[in-house]
Amino acid sequence: MYFRGQKKLQGEVSLSDSIESDKEGNALQLMDVIGVDDTMLEDLHDRDNALRLHKLVQECLTARESEIVRLRYGLGGTVPLTQREIASSFGISRSYVSRIEKRALEKLRAQLEDTPNNRRKLD
Repeated sequence: MYFRGQKKLQGEVSLSDSIESDKEGNALQLMDVIGVDDTMLEDLHDRDNALRLHKLVQECLTARESEIVRLRYGLGGTVPLTQREIASSFGISRSYVSRIEKRALEKLRAQLEDTPNNRRKLD
């Protein structure tokens, strides 16, 4: 039984296995040779932030503010538009789009800073 179990593990290699020695005689491990960028935690954090942002856009902003932010930054898979393009589609001035966008971003920033996750990080 033992030998069958070992036979199954025969092809497996650990990243911490020593493969040879470097010039100074230190053991060189496989993980030293293979460059691995483990971004899984960063990817999860980015996805969590994106989900929170989408939720806040829907909950905290007026319909006009959320539509302008969605169009301006390409949320929901849309192509980002300039303030001028948004202004012409809404029939308002570019400077008014700028003011609405600024007000909406301030609301979002305040809500993101007030979330429980950020309070825990500061403690």
